[in-house]
Amino acid sequence: MSLQPLSGVRILDLSRILAGPTCTQLLGDLGADVIKVERPKAGDDTRKWGPPYVKGKDGEDSSESAYYLCANRNKRSIEIDIARPEGQALIRQLLAHCDILVENYKVGGLDKYGLSYEKLRQEFPSLIYCSITGFGQDGPYANRGGYDYLAQGMGGIMSVTGPVDGLPMKVGVAVADVMCGMYASTAILAALRHRDHTGKGQHIDCCLLDTQVAWLVNQATNYLVSGTSPERQGNEHPNIVPYRTFEVSDGHIILAVGNDGQFRKWCEFSGCGEIADDPRFATNEARVKNRAALHALMEPILAGKSMQDWLDGLEKAGVPCGPVNTIEQVFQDPQVQHRGMRIEMDHPLSETGKVPLVGNPVKFSETPVQYRNAPPTLGQHTDEILREILQADDGEIKRLRETGII
Repeated sequence: MSLQPLSGVRILDLSRILAGPTCTQLLGDLGADVIKVERPKAGDDTRKWGPPYVKGKDGEDSSESAYYLCANRNKRSIEIDIARPEGQALIRQLLAHCDILVENYKVGGLDKYGLSYEKLRQEFPSLIYCSITGFGQDGPYANRGGYDYLAQGMGGIMSVTGPVDGLPMKVGVAVADVMCGMYASTAILAALRHRDHTGKGQHIDCCLLDTQVAWLVNQATNYLVSGTSPERQGNEHPNIVPYRTFEVSDGHIILAVGNDGQFRKWCEFSGCGEIADDPRFATNEARVKNRAALHALMEPILAGKSMQDWLDGLEKAGVPCGPVNTIEQVFQDPQVQHRGMRIEMDHPLSETGKVPLVGNPVKFSETPVQYRNAPPTLGQHTDEILREILQADDGEIKRLRETGII
């Protein structure tokens, strides 16, 4: 088995919900030893975010929600009460053996426990300390609690999502959380490289609002260049036409024409080559300006054939198109299956002994992702971690458990 890029790197994960766990799951997939610190008897809030839950050996719901499973593989779980001085001391002992700390408390939330960056930086000068919050470590909103839904609304993505005449719409996945976790993991990798060169750690400040603003990409730049706020366009694209969902005789397809050559090919396959020569539609710029007129011509043509007719014919013609899949259909798709995007991992609470998970999308030629640990049960590795890292004996572990520290 090949050595993974982050083998030997250890992360203390004090985060909960989604943004932080997404970050540390990715780093765990790359080989890091991720120690997930959880509140005794309570754990990560998302353990209770169900149904659905994993079915247990008795066929009844177990304690593990599907939501929790989505972002917590390749981690080990330890229960520590950080509200108590002895729990805080235990965290500091573990940090002496860790490279990275990831947390998503409110700004200043860990200061009262003596675990803020400012209170740790002198003792652990090489520590990379990543804070994930709703609004960042400074600014007028810094002390507010942060939630993905709020970030989507405040960060503008809802203003360009949804039907033209309907309500602003959030994205169906918590994209601000997920993308914040992705940005945080990239930042941590850069900080690791800096530490390798200088020996110095640093504080990384990531937040949901900044992430959501950055994730506006072309829509934000459209505004910055033009001075006009983009508006909702349903399934249409602001800069490319035709690029939307169309109704066909038995469902819907996505037509994603990216250039003038592809548009001409669509016209030729559709038996309406004259449309490609019409000056209103001959170039993308013209099509953007005349999208309503073009769509009015295309809609009855597309409605005249079945989904499979369009998909087969346009693929041969070199015109990008595709179906609108349900999530069930996604995992039935032969390309998704070929790419291994559904995996199974052994799990002690599952009635089948395994849980299904979504695979990591990155494929390495030399250091492939390894799925070592299923999302852990609460405190599953407490004794193991204390023995392995702190050389705690049975008596010490028993005392910590009896006093409620673990």
